[in-house]
Amino acid sequence: MSTDLDPSKPTLAARLFGPWVRELDRATLRADLLAGLLGAVLVLPQAIAFATLAGLPPQMGLATAVLPCALAALFGSSRHLMSGPSNAISLALAATLAPLALAGSPEYIELAIAVTLLVGLLQTLIGVFGLGSIANFISPAALMGFTTGAALLIVVHALPDLLGLPAHGASALLAALPGFRWGPLAVAAATLVGVLATRRWRPRWPSMLIGLALGTLCATALRLWQPALGEAIARVGPVPPPWPIWHWPQLDAARLRDLAGIVLALTLVASAQSIAMAKTVALRSGQRIDVNRELFGQGLSNLVGGVTSAYLSGGSVNRSLPNYEAGARTPMASVFSALLLLLLTIVSAPLLAAIPLAAISALLVLVAISLLDLERWQRLARIERADFITAAVTAIATLSLRLEIAILLGSLLSLGSHLHRTSRPAMRTMGFDSDDAKRPFVVLDEAPAGALPECPQLKLLRMEGAVYFAAVPHVGDTLQALREGSSPQLHLLVMAKSMNTIDLPAAEMWAQELAARRAAGGDLYFHRPRPPVMQLWRSTGFLDALGADHVFADKHSAIAAIVPRLDDATCAACTRRIFAECAGRPRNPTQGGELEA
Repeated sequence: MSTDLDPSKPTLAARLFGPWVRELDRATLRADLLAGLLGAVLVLPQAIAFATLAGLPPQMGLATAVLPCALAALFGSSRHLMSGPSNAISLALAATLAPLALAGSPEYIELAIAVTLLVGLLQTLIGVFGLGSIANFISPAALMGFTTGAALLIVVHALPDLLGLPAHGASALLAALPGFRWGPLAVAAATLVGVLATRRWRPRWPSMLIGLALGTLCATALRLWQPALGEAIARVGPVPPPWPIWHWPQLDAARLRDLAGIVLALTLVASAQSIAMAKTVALRSGQRIDVNRELFGQGLSNLVGGVTSAYLSGGSVNRSLPNYEAGARTPMASVFSALLLLLLTIVSAPLLAAIPLAAISALLVLVAISLLDLERWQRLARIERADFITAAVTAIATLSLRLEIAILLGSLLSLGSHLHRTSRPAMRTMGFDSDDAKRPFVVLDEAPAGALPECPQLKLLRMEGAVYFAAVPHVGDTLQALREGSSPQLHLLVMAKSMNTIDLPAAEMWAQELAARRAAGGDLYFHRPRPPVMQLWRSTGFLDALGADHVFADKHSAIAAIVPRLDDATCAACTRRIFAECAGRPRNPTQGGELEA
């Protein structure tokens, strides 16, 4: 494709699919074709297994990896996310539909198709109306924990085929480890050697495909020359053609009403997993994800999938990272994967049936290892303990609970940590550095205790952050402690420039503080409150009670206006003389205090 087009005049294809359309050339298409071939090979056993897990015929799993995969990529946001059948979505679908119908029955299949169609409709509407920003609450810490947990899950699910074991699940796998088979292990080792050697000496070659080919050759050789070892090597087996077949779900209106709660739950499952996976790959590729566009693409793929004999799809944990690692550059890799899967199942069914599951499992383990960013874990533990705990809990939840629950839990923990931090805005005591000839305005809390004295009557306090309902208890208690201490400074000047916003409970708190200080013989003042804060104060009447002469545009004019209002007797006995204005205040002849300048 030509690259000299005027960027200010995007083509119809670029407007429809995205700017990546302009980057298509021979090299890009070749890279996407090779990555798509790997994706097609990887999804073969997964689609069959996941459809069975969902209680559906294998061909529905394969159909989910064809048209829905291509549409989600073309109309989504991520360049590398591969959609299709997913273990988490399949498990969730089976769990929610099992009480309604017998798995595998015609009624069950109709319910699955109807759910797919309705989830697709809801996802599309969320994307169209720009409501996908809720996915922004999936924090980097939760995403990191999810990624680590997903990587370990990939290993747990891949090891049985890699070792020739029938057990699935961590506990069953540990119990069955002594019975591992040498044949599948040899195939996996050959696959890994092929991948790693290619990356070492021919980095531009498709290492994963070469490794898969070498593993398949190893399995074939063992079956021919070492039958005792070769018989333990499981293969993909016969693959039915995944032709998309038009089918509208045959359900009455009453039955559809029963699906409302299920549809909402599965929309959360599919959307959360897809967005989390898209962001996981984006962290490695450096791409920015448009959440609304991504959800629109996912919704469109499920809408079409629901009428073409597919079932609910989402971003695939097991194929998206291999797609990126295999060198995919644009969403065309997913399109090629869908087309090649369709062609391979028709033309090369006997060859595909010979691919050993141990070779596929070895590739998945290699991808999982690349996800375990131990250095980042160490950095997080050292720098931000709250985020480390969030990531750790999310990782554990990913291993022990369903993926969507883990993502939700991690997001709630991140939100809770954020709310805790914002509920305790910084309140810093300010003053002047009298040791410096220029007397700069400094934070006294950062100086040694007693090194920089304060005025005994006027407290200078800088507020930093939003003061909203959750922060009111902390701010109110702090102000009360300052006001009722052993040596209270009854006058308070609040540096409000960094007090970004307030709400009604916060405005009421400031009104209470004003009343309390005036009742005690002091007063309350503000320096440079922001316009939104002033607007709320006007609407609540607090500004009228405070008085316009208690709001100042700069610190020096504020101090110049406040100091004359301080108690004369206290000033006369004061030896600190903090402010330049103190020179004009009454002084007790028996006190020799001088202005600290």
